[in-house]
Amino acid sequence: MDKNEKVSRAAGSIGSMTLFSRVFGFIRDLVIAMSFGSSAAADAFFVAFRIPNIQRRILGEGGMTAAFIPVFSEYLATDKIKEGWDFCSKLFLLLSITLGAVSLIIFTFASQLISVLAPGFAEDPNKFQLTVHLTEWMSGFLFFIGLSAFFTSILNTKKVFALPAFAPVLLNICIIASAIWISPKMEEPVMGLAIGVLVGGFLQVVMQWPLVKAKGLRFTFNFDFKHAGIIKFGKLMLPAVLGVAVYEINILVDTLLASLLPGGSISYLYYGNRLVQLPLGVFAVALGAAILPTLSDQAAQKDLDSFRKTVSFSVRLVLFVTIPATCGLIILRFPIVNTLWERGEFLRLATDGTSQAILCYSLGLCAFAGLKILTAAFYSLHDAKTPAIIGAYSMALNVILNLILMGPLKHAGLALATSIAAIFNVLVLLVILKKRLGRLEGSRIWSSTQKLIVASGIMTLVVYLLNGFLFNPSDSLFIKLVVLFFCIFSGVSCFILVSRILKNEEWDFIRNLRSKQSSKA
Repeated sequence: MDKNEKVSRAAGSIGSMTLFSRVFGFIRDLVIAMSFGSSAAADAFFVAFRIPNIQRRILGEGGMTAAFIPVFSEYLATDKIKEGWDFCSKLFLLLSITLGAVSLIIFTFASQLISVLAPGFAEDPNKFQLTVHLTEWMSGFLFFIGLSAFFTSILNTKKVFALPAFAPVLLNICIIASAIWISPKMEEPVMGLAIGVLVGGFLQVVMQWPLVKAKGLRFTFNFDFKHAGIIKFGKLMLPAVLGVAVYEINILVDTLLASLLPGGSISYLYYGNRLVQLPLGVFAVALGAAILPTLSDQAAQKDLDSFRKTVSFSVRLVLFVTIPATCGLIILRFPIVNTLWERGEFLRLATDGTSQAILCYSLGLCAFAGLKILTAAFYSLHDAKTPAIIGAYSMALNVILNLILMGPLKHAGLALATSIAAIFNVLVLLVILKKRLGRLEGSRIWSSTQKLIVASGIMTLVVYLLNGFLFNPSDSLFIKLVVLFFCIFSGVSCFILVSRILKNEEWDFIRNLRSKQSSKA
């Protein structure tokens, strides 16, 4: 089996589990939307939840894996297995101490933290205090999600992907259960969601521990942290966190500024970002997690030719999914929001506001996805500084554009600024990586992109006409679901048909991979 097949199958394993998690995530959002809508309590929870959620994405989908996997892979690739596990054991202890201390700091200084993250809440003391209380409850989530991310990194390095990708499902299940059974019994119902977050984080650690222990991890009280692996990890970790955190920090800046806008703006951005995260999480994050161990192996073995081909293949595969996904989200943004969330306390005003956020976030979807691939390439080369530096420029650009666009476009301007900053980030990283590797099969990427634009354009026209003719927001939920599914199915079918006619290389690869899997079954 060649490297592309291994990467694709690993990405498929992660993606399928992530899709399962996202389904429960949408059920979670549906339950929250029906219970709290875009109320002050919802805004308070989303701001407080933004803190542990950023920690989850930065650690679980970024900094931890980016710093750990290249170091641990190098030990395994050079047959220093015992030394590698010694590194893991000492890092386990160091992380436990650090994460516990940071969780305590967040709990102690929750009030000051919310003053920075949501300064607009100061005008409503009740809303401010509720957000602080929620933050205090969820501060322990950092400890659990940090250890969970560490376990995930170990298992991914050992080419185990499905179980770690499934673990986040537990978080969504716990929040749903809390919203249904705990929240109604509490004096402040939204506090039930915070309990669900904390329990969900704990269960993710418990679920992965037996397998990690079976692979070789041991917990030891050895406080000698001068191990060469830990030093390498430390040098990669901080810039890796900064590089991977760019998107999340930009979203955090959006939240901060949205607190100064009319009520509900934070909720619109949250729901809009959640929808855009579906293709991003199911495919781009999955592919980024799958290729990091492979790229790290290739870099450790100095096989730069295979390294280039893996990066090029991954970029083309990401574009194959995100270009049509962008078109679909833009055309179907109102029907999706209207069908999924518009009920209970989630009114038409919230649907319109969320649709605007989706439009602007969707414009940066290809860039958000591309960053997952390019940053993985840099981290595999033990270079975490370059993504961090370019990310800093990207954040500065985001802030400037936020201040310019939030006046005329309100919350939609904040989402648009995030997308533009991401596009800048990915283009600069692509140019730098190309210079470093000498070549990046640019002609193949461009040829594939041209075909994707044609296929996506025809798909967009078909979906636009079907949606305009069939979708009625006043219809029953069942009819709207049927119409929405038919539009999506028709669009995907059209895209695949045109891709086959144009002989798109990525579609041929996916089809051949499925044929091999079917024949083995």
